[in-house]
Amino acid sequence: MTAVRTAAAGLALLLAAACTAPAPPRAQAGTAGPTVCARPQGPPGVETATTVDVIEQAYFCILGNYYSGATLDARALLTAGFVALTQELNRNGREVPEATMPALTGDRKADWNAFETTYRKITDQVPDLRDALAAVTLEAIVAALDDNHARWTHGVERHPDHYDGDGYGLGFEANIDGAQADANPGTAVGPLFVTTVQGGAARAAGLRPGDIIESINGSAPFIDARATPAIAALYPRYPQARPVQLRLLRQSTGRRWTVTLKPGLFQRDLAGLQVVRSQLLDDDVAYVRMTGFAPDSANRVLKAVSRLRTGRTLSGVVLDVRGNGGGSPVEAIRLLSAFTHGKVTAHQCAVDGTCETMRTDDTVELLGLPLVVLTDRGCASACEHFSSAVKDLRLGRLVGTRTAGLISGPAQPYLLADNTLLSFPARHHLGPDREVIDRIGVPPDHHVPLTPADAAAGRDPALAKALALLHA
Repeated sequence: MTAVRTAAAGLALLLAAACTAPAPPRAQAGTAGPTVCARPQGPPGVETATTVDVIEQAYFCILGNYYSGATLDARALLTAGFVALTQELNRNGREVPEATMPALTGDRKADWNAFETTYRKITDQVPDLRDALAAVTLEAIVAALDDNHARWTHGVERHPDHYDGDGYGLGFEANIDGAQADANPGTAVGPLFVTTVQGGAARAAGLRPGDIIESINGSAPFIDARATPAIAALYPRYPQARPVQLRLLRQSTGRRWTVTLKPGLFQRDLAGLQVVRSQLLDDDVAYVRMTGFAPDSANRVLKAVSRLRTGRTLSGVVLDVRGNGGGSPVEAIRLLSAFTHGKVTAHQCAVDGTCETMRTDDTVELLGLPLVVLTDRGCASACEHFSSAVKDLRLGRLVGTRTAGLISGPAQPYLLADNTLLSFPARHHLGPDREVIDRIGVPPDHHVPLTPADAAAGRDPALAKALALLHA
């Protein structure tokens, strides 16, 4: 995932700017249509080599379709790409005399031509690095958008022994998840500790919930109360296989010890893979855990509540969206529509300030039950669409911790000529009251964080608070 988007003040300036159409690249000059890339019509074909022509396609695709593409200073994208290119040369112990950034004028077409000419001179002299240079250049151009919903998907690999439901990694979850560590580390709060042991190396090494992680590969996870890049090592992706050394503290016994965990496949609990799980609590509260806004997930939540409601009077609903990484805005709207009608749930805005209003689906039957929503820093994207609307529209109360702040806007995919996917938002997300949520998150009405002692004892203070609110 790329880094988070620009700050709210910068966003306000972008939204106030006027739109201008970008020039098409040479290959598209004189052709019909406003873009140089298209939405995929099916699964991409087999990936081919990423070339400078693919980089060109991505560059103009961003300028023509990204929500602020019309007002971007394209020189920043090209500069970022060139920096990554020269750094890759350096990592490989190579140097090219012509690897000097060309002068850029702000003319998007002319600047691309200058960039491409220099790029070809460089790669012609190091043909063995051509693929690696293309990859890092395009990755850097996308990363320069500083947008948590912009990414270039390529080279996705799966372990040859992978089976449906398997996980890959160290086999545990911590209170700071991978998305937060990568995209929004400034939101992380220490200490870093184990929340769930899933299996694999973590289970074999005897880790338990509540174990505090004091160091990762010899580096502190926090310095002066700020998260460090060391945390990212907790979340390796295949084929990353470098062992990770952890220094741990178990507060209940005072034990300190060091373990080395090797990433690998592990079998996950099948029940934990369900997007929607439900149970009756205290004989009158419908508790529903929702891990993503997948297709039909809103209907599954409503069916779960209906079943728990059969033959009894419910005091309310606890909807647990902790760790919910998002998904479909349509599902978020549908679920909100079970708690209110005739309301605005969000705004999707263009760079010129014009916005599309997203409204409730009033064909959804109202539940007519009090609602408490459990949130944390793992609640992102569509989950924040839902949470912000619950808060702004006063549909219920939020309990837990602030949400992730990873909601720049719904990402749209575009197919590139090498059969890789480029995705980014065509519009920027604002809350029902037109507030910026991206990078900020949604604060809870009742701040109830999980502590290492809670995790070790199996306590859930946020859920306890939710039940108390419904029974008050």
